[in-house]
Amino acid sequence: MVSHMPFFFRRIWLLLRGVSLDRDHPPFDHLRSIEDPEEFVWAILPHAARSFSVSILLLPEEAARVAAVGYLYARMLDTYEDLSPSRPEARLSMAGFADRFATGRPTVAPPAPTAKAPDARDQTHLLLVERCRLVDEVFLDLSPNAQKRVVQLVEEMALAMIDSSHIFEQQGGVMGDQEHVLEYCRGVMGLPALFAMDLLLDAPTGEHASDALEASELIQLANITRDVEKDLQRGVAYHPALKPHLGSGGDGDVAEVVAGARHDLMRLALERVRSFRRLLHAVDLPRLSAARVAAVLMMLFTERHFGNYTVVAQISRPNRSRSATTMMLVSLPAAFSPRWAERMLVRVEEDLLATA
Repeated sequence: MVSHMPFFFRRIWLLLRGVSLDRDHPPFDHLRSIEDPEEFVWAILPHAARSFSVSILLLPEEAARVAAVGYLYARMLDTYEDLSPSRPEARLSMAGFADRFATGRPTVAPPAPTAKAPDARDQTHLLLVERCRLVDEVFLDLSPNAQKRVVQLVEEMALAMIDSSHIFEQQGGVMGDQEHVLEYCRGVMGLPALFAMDLLLDAPTGEHASDALEASELIQLANITRDVEKDLQRGVAYHPALKPHLGSGGDGDVAEVVAGARHDLMRLALERVRSFRRLLHAVDLPRLSAARVAAVLMMLFTERHFGNYTVVAQISRPNRSRSATTMMLVSLPAAFSPRWAERMLVRVEEDLLATA
């Protein structure tokens, strides 16, 4: 079985599989049949984490396991927030999910939400919540210090997301204030970013933490711009102009308003492009490091995402491939060449800033 391979070989196999997966058609029957906890974590990660899964796999072995468990727990919190029938139910589930770590062994997770017409991505996330016990088994196999870090991430994320839920409710389903949007990004993505930094650094404080939070805003705003129409359908928006259109799908006359809101959110995101390279500089990586590959890949995925949502993306070099396989190959030299990593990040920065 894959779970019994040495991690080096398992990592290669998972990376090769990860860049060729059809994420629009997850193998639900296979994922439901897996009973080995370690195998389940690595099998569902590329479907639940998508672009993040490759970056996680490139971390050192123990850090990769901790990051995988932390990310999957964070994804479960997101699932309660996104797919619960009401905000009070979502808050109750998120609080219950965090509280279950109060004892030495995590108790049973709150039941998966009952979602209306879930798409393939939603179904993957619901399945993950349903099979949380397998992730718990891998969590219990982590070192006490790693468990403490994961629990802190879950508890802090749950509090931040519950606070954001209250803001949504108070503002009628819209997070119209820019600072509130950024606070939400820091809660959903910034805390995991600091968690990842903590796996690589002893103390991600001061300027390092600030750059990590800015980079997280960039990445989470990419997710928000991707899901504008889907969020509208479930009665959520991150731009005041969208408030009259809550519950719609973003079609017809609403499309122009959606395009304007997406433009504003992208501008806000792209103001934060330089923070990612500063963050990589803050990590004192050895000469040979797969973490640099993970960093370059994350920026390439972010660049590709924004390229999907702007006509100005034509400024990119016309022969540059956007496939996951090609991005992986282009990123690999960063493992042994800090100069290559710097060159790639500068190039992505220039493209994104030109887009902005």
